[in-house]
Amino acid sequence: MSMLEKVLQKQIPEMRNDIKAFVKEHGAKVIGELTIGAAFGGMRGLKAMVCDTSEVPPDKGLIIRGIPIAQLTSKLPEEIFWLLCVGTLPNAEELKDLQADLKARAKKLPKYAFDVLDAMPKDSHPMCQLDTAILALERESAFRANYTEGMKKDDYWVPMLEDSLNIMAWMPEIAAYIYRKSFNKGPRIPADPNLDWGGNYAHMLGIPDPTGEFKNLMRLYLTLHSDHEGGNVSAHTCHCVGSALSDAYYSVSAGLNGLAGPLHGLANQECLGWILETMEKFGGAPTEEQLAKYAQDTLNSGKVVPGYGHAVLRITDPRFDAFHAFGAKVCPDDPTYKTVARVFKVVPEVLKQVQKIKDPWPNVDAASGCLLYHFGMKEFSYYTVLFSVSRTMGMASQLVVARAWGEPIERPKSMPTAWFKAQAAK
Repeated sequence: MSMLEKVLQKQIPEMRNDIKAFVKEHGAKVIGELTIGAAFGGMRGLKAMVCDTSEVPPDKGLIIRGIPIAQLTSKLPEEIFWLLCVGTLPNAEELKDLQADLKARAKKLPKYAFDVLDAMPKDSHPMCQLDTAILALERESAFRANYTEGMKKDDYWVPMLEDSLNIMAWMPEIAAYIYRKSFNKGPRIPADPNLDWGGNYAHMLGIPDPTGEFKNLMRLYLTLHSDHEGGNVSAHTCHCVGSALSDAYYSVSAGLNGLAGPLHGLANQECLGWILETMEKFGGAPTEEQLAKYAQDTLNSGKVVPGYGHAVLRITDPRFDAFHAFGAKVCPDDPTYKTVARVFKVVPEVLKQVQKIKDPWPNVDAASGCLLYHFGMKEFSYYTVLFSVSRTMGMASQLVVARAWGEPIERPKSMPTAWFKAQAAK
């Protein structure tokens, strides 16, 4: 039994009893109201889900298990996954045990996963390839095997953790192979047993990295995108599918399908596209004056400035700050990074003049793309796969926690438009 499983074995009974007692005492209390606008507006802002792994207060940004993301930027992704599952950061021994466990599991990645990818058309979208490979691996599900044989509900989380750890271990090699296969980068690169999870992913991608800073960028990227509470499309989809007791392969694959949507996972490439378009127009990094006018022209044409504004936040995204600081340290003279930095100085002031814009500040996507571009990863269609490798940590940990306390199947009540019109008439 791994140290992670041992820690969870101690924690879960108390957590389960605490939630049961809380719901029994306070289950009938009202915490808000449903408006017609919320029902027809994608349930935005409706407090109707439980997520203990992270939260996103509008005035603070991402907080993972009570720790602001700005305090976690130096941590390895493995430490973040432990934190998501357990609620505390691992000590040195626990981190070493988790890393050894993931490396051992990685060696057991079934060969047929690559056979499935090789059978797909080479021009299949990288996200389609990724979620297909994860779904194909459902054959390995410990949860499905145990459920079929029969097990107690209180033990559901154990095989869910097993499946989640396997997906975590296999995800980097699958994702790296998709990159190399799709963009003619050469044969698959074997894992380096001396590297950590994020560093190994960078290594297997094969991006030239003489300074080691690309590995550092991958570690930071995977940490910053790991989780973002439970209401975003990928997390919510994974949660909803998992609530039916579908195993982690079905659930994570479903979440990845949601992440592939243009309104969710494609934001960073759209942001970078606008930056490159701006640089092309001005023949390089534009001045602040040129940027201010171009941003205003963009707004006047009915478009938005990609990367600015957020559905929840009302501050500069702390994850943007982390990427901005990384760029300032590693590539301050890169023209693309310089443009991003100047946009940050100029665009919020332009957006503040537009009354309907509630959040004029940059989100995480405004900076991540330019750093990938700096290191030579210019294949935009792959960027969402990077997001997926990271977000798997959040989706998987939420699945484990949900099964640990026995969260029921998700089943909100839907009503026809005529019912809402009748309510409005009352």
